[in-house]
Amino acid sequence: MTRFNFYSLLLPLCWAGAAFAGQTATGDESILAKEAARANNQSLLWGPYKSNLYFGVRPRIPESLSAGLLWAKVDDFATAQGNFRHTCEQNEGMAGYGWDEYDIRKGGRQTIHDAGNSLDLTIDFVKVPGGEHGGSWAARVKGVPREDAPPDQPTTIIFYSTLEGLGDLAVTTEPEDPRGFEGDVRLSGNTPDLGDFSIDVTAGPETNEHPEHDHPSYEDKPLDRTLVSSSTIQPEHVWQTKVILFSQMKGEVNEIIQKYGPDNPPPPPQVFSIKNIPGDGNIHLVQKVFKGEFEFDILFSSGSSPQPVTSEKLTEEIASASLSFADRFEKILPPQAPFDSRDYSEFSKSMLSNLVGGIGYFYGTDVIDRSAAPEYDEENEGFWEETAEARARAHAVLEGPKQLFTSVPSRPFFPRGFLWDEGFHLIPVLEWDTDLALEVVKSWLSLMDEDGWIAREQILGSEARSKVPPEFTVQYPHYANPPTLFIILEAFIDQLVANKNISVDRSQEDLTETLGSVYTQHPELGEAYIRSIYPLLKKHYAWYRNTQRGEVSSYDREAFSSKEAYRWRGRSIQHILTSGLDDYPRAQPPHPGELHVDLISWMGMMTRALRRIAETLGETEDAEEFKVYETAIERNIDDLHWDEEAQTYCDATIDEFEESVHVCHKGYISLFPFLTGMIGPDSPRLKAILDLIGDPEELWSDYGIRSLSKKDEFYGTAENYWRSPIWVNINYLVFKNLYDIATTAGPHQEQARELYSNLRKNVVENVFREWKETGFAWEQYNPETGQGQRTQHFTGWTSMVVKMMSMPDLPASKQTGHDEL
Repeated sequence: MTRFNFYSLLLPLCWAGAAFAGQTATGDESILAKEAARANNQSLLWGPYKSNLYFGVRPRIPESLSAGLLWAKVDDFATAQGNFRHTCEQNEGMAGYGWDEYDIRKGGRQTIHDAGNSLDLTIDFVKVPGGEHGGSWAARVKGVPREDAPPDQPTTIIFYSTLEGLGDLAVTTEPEDPRGFEGDVRLSGNTPDLGDFSIDVTAGPETNEHPEHDHPSYEDKPLDRTLVSSSTIQPEHVWQTKVILFSQMKGEVNEIIQKYGPDNPPPPPQVFSIKNIPGDGNIHLVQKVFKGEFEFDILFSSGSSPQPVTSEKLTEEIASASLSFADRFEKILPPQAPFDSRDYSEFSKSMLSNLVGGIGYFYGTDVIDRSAAPEYDEENEGFWEETAEARARAHAVLEGPKQLFTSVPSRPFFPRGFLWDEGFHLIPVLEWDTDLALEVVKSWLSLMDEDGWIAREQILGSEARSKVPPEFTVQYPHYANPPTLFIILEAFIDQLVANKNISVDRSQEDLTETLGSVYTQHPELGEAYIRSIYPLLKKHYAWYRNTQRGEVSSYDREAFSSKEAYRWRGRSIQHILTSGLDDYPRAQPPHPGELHVDLISWMGMMTRALRRIAETLGETEDAEEFKVYETAIERNIDDLHWDEEAQTYCDATIDEFEESVHVCHKGYISLFPFLTGMIGPDSPRLKAILDLIGDPEELWSDYGIRSLSKKDEFYGTAENYWRSPIWVNINYLVFKNLYDIATTAGPHQEQARELYSNLRKNVVENVFREWKETGFAWEQYNPETGQGQRTQHFTGWTSMVVKMMSMPDLPASKQTGHDEL
């Protein structure tokens, strides 16, 4: 049965306007909250939110307007069709691409080094506030042939705009020539949410040149004209722009062959073109063909704005956005020594910009198995076979539509939302733009069902599903994922505490000037935000406790608490995908009596965060209850998972004699009590943990901390996904907790300081070196060579190096205080 996602109703745009749980906001606070929410939504309405495209713009509105670009060099019949770019892909000969600088509220610059097309593209995108519908936006597109290309290389580039829902969209420029447009092209339209608007695609400067030839076809379709094709198709298919383009080109090719014969074709730029049929429709293709360098503008003007956007205004806004970004970056996240050079600054700006520039808005249905098969409890020996059979016979259903505003791990390979990735994504974002981070958290929480479950992978709509193998699209309501959003909420509580006593003069305040930090500059609004989501957080927490609990008493385990033990559901022989650590070695064979040290550690972090939230809100009884759970988890981590002989934390399982035993594979799993902050500076376990981290025969490498010990029998074996490679997200957790120990008085302060300083240097230098050599950040890094591996353009949690660079180095033992990360 499909369950209505009613919790999303608790989070309207003016979520802070009405206080939650019986609390009443003052009149001034309510007005301020509503104005803050309105200004925030206006500022974030438009953006390059189609993360899967090299350039795709849309508003955060379901079934609305969108726009994008396709391009290709058209110098050869054999390769031209394969050269067309649209969706971000890993196999298209890119020498690097992404945002060099980008602020989600103002805009920025993206460069695309398309080696396969011998073309460098620069796309400046800016937002121009004004009016009632999120303001206007504009983009300037510049192309320059690369050094290995002829200077007169022909390039075709197609701007398109589509309309998926209610409204109208039409070409309103009257062409003087039926063969195409010589000047600017204007689309005009309206929708219920955007009002009236226009989109101008300019002819560009006079320096633009176009291919010419003496083939008779040139008289029918000269290439110095802009061609516009307007059509109407089923709204659910408008995202398939490349297919639509090729279909139209195929019709033109057939006509050309019929007219001129296969032995006398026009040149490729002429062949790979569309018919000029401007008019009404829900998809409009605007094609230009250039020779050599080129430039043109795309100007979206909201009818409610005081004045339309012009190319002159765009030039001003490009310069303003760049200066604003540079100034803000130097104030908030400047790299610290030894990374305070220009090269590292540009690297850090790029990594941050790609993280924020990769934020997308997704809307559509998802696929969920609501069968609630009893096998999913995984209570019997051999349960993994039973659950596989249950999944095979289940009938998954489409639910929704739903919407999500989220960062993505990788635009070419993972252009969708991942629950455990998102908490890492938001660590630098929270510092850069706190209000944005809270907006993303709120969006994720709005997906919670009535039981408190949030699907770990959000694949919303057919466009998102087109990038995912069918066997991975189904989501299961008993599957968890590391609750990393609570890292963000705990860090936000730190911000509220730090700003609680700040006095702000609101008499002359313009909230649009403080967007990004409204909810920290006004702690009462931040507290209202936390109060509004608090019931959802408790429900989410209860879902974890109810569905991921492990057994203590049933197997005669000795522990402080008989209840605080946990194991991931979704286990197979070689994988626990739900843990996020996929193929990391676990007990063999799987057993329903397993206990997982990483999960109980996550539960400890989650409990601590909720306890601190409850204290901030004055929910004393809740805080006391969470403190009881927190203490029990801390004690049970040691009682259930510490192995005295191995001197490490381990998973537990049940052996053939029905005895509880440890399964020890030193690596990331062993570190989780430390990674989640459950191990303090005075812990008797800390020395062994620090020794393991720093041992080059175990986890330490010149490029970062290995995922599995070199001494482990499974090191580098089989899939080798989490069995040796270096992952920047876990290295950041190591780094962050080393910093906490290094800046707090204790017996191991000096050892932590040295590890912190060396780890920071190793990870940052390696990610930077690979970025310079390949043009990309990578999903993981080889522990023997430092080489980037697996998914390229992985500007999700690999962007954690931005935080690592912005933290101070600790070259000498002169620590006097503890600055919170």
